[in-house]
Amino acid sequence: MNRHLGTGRAFAPALTSALFVVLALVALVGTALVAPPATAATPITVSQAIGRQDGSSQTVRGYVVGQPTATSTVVRSGFPNDYALAIADSASQTSTSQMIYVQIPSAFRSAWGLKTNPGLMGKQIDVTGTLAAYFSHPGLTSASAFALAGTTTPPTTPPTSPPTSPPTGTGPWDSTYYAPAIGKTGTALKTSLHDIIDNNTKLSYDAVWTALKDTDQDPNNTSNVIELYTGRSIAKSNNGGGSGQWNREHVFAQSRGGFSTSAGPGTDLHHLRAEDVTVNGTRGNKDFDNGGSAVSGCTDCWTDADSFEPRDAVKGDVARMLFYMAVRYEGDDGFGNLELSNVSGSAVPRIGDLDILLQWSAGDPVDAFEMRRNDRIHAQWQGNRNPFIDHPEWAAAIWN
Repeated sequence: MNRHLGTGRAFAPALTSALFVVLALVALVGTALVAPPATAATPITVSQAIGRQDGSSQTVRGYVVGQPTATSTVVRSGFPNDYALAIADSASQTSTSQMIYVQIPSAFRSAWGLKTNPGLMGKQIDVTGTLAAYFSHPGLTSASAFALAGTTTPPTTPPTSPPTSPPTGTGPWDSTYYAPAIGKTGTALKTSLHDIIDNNTKLSYDAVWTALKDTDQDPNNTSNVIELYTGRSIAKSNNGGGSGQWNREHVFAQSRGGFSTSAGPGTDLHHLRAEDVTVNGTRGNKDFDNGGSAVSGCTDCWTDADSFEPRDAVKGDVARMLFYMAVRYEGDDGFGNLELSNVSGSAVPRIGDLDILLQWSAGDPVDAFEMRRNDRIHAQWQGNRNPFIDHPEWAAAIWN
């Protein structure tokens, strides 16, 4: 036994040294296994963003190559407004199929819109937003940050107030046309907007034919108009009441609003659109809602006994037209007080479904066609604007 004890004592220093070595190695390995602090996500390329239209939030890096004005049209000069950018992986890219269309929220337009900042052309930028279609084209919507590529702090930051709060005056019309409404919300905002947009020029129903040939003009073929629900481009001259022709669709149905086609809500261009005669008849005076059976001659349109669902690309358009009507007509000028409702088939003068319309407006951002239409109605025909095209967020500020 003494021999074994002696042997143990003789090996003790060696074991102690070995133990220290092992512990040191463990410490080193442990240190190596600890993950370094997280860093900001690496921006993805425009090509990657085009292939990932999945609704995820991403930062996309690309060169500013112009402003989208239609699904396959990007202008490189003479920018009409500050609402959108097209970016690509190369500053010399001219093919729209290799571009991402970026929606610019109102808080960023003064710093990142091309009408105000044409010098951005050719600059490489990082934009953070949602990978979702814009102008029916691969897009980046609801942007929350813009920065020149490689900078650490964006020159502008998104608003910190809740999404239902009104903007502080960053849109092109905010310091003039909308000045009385800036800073308001809820009923006060609705009342202020009504006071701004009423007393517009009123057209005859015959004059609407001529006006629609201007406001609904196909941006790719000036001899045609674009039908609202079908999306079909049709000759301006092919209007009337026959099958295959286009006529005048009241988005806020006449019978639901209690108005006629005399000058007033029945001739208000902000809710009158060119539409196929047959599809117009199918829509009738139904509310707007999701679901039903497929509508013949109208791809991605659905209907049932009391509702109509238009194609995805114009759901926001429909909603914003109805928001306008509910604010413009408050019963103080000889016409009915038009309202939006969540009750299907509700009594005149109401139409819905309000909750669905708010979803549609949020899901289908304002596009160049709507912007041009709003500008033409204001400048050429009625002298007033649709506030919900200029500020889509005002719908939630009023009705949420």
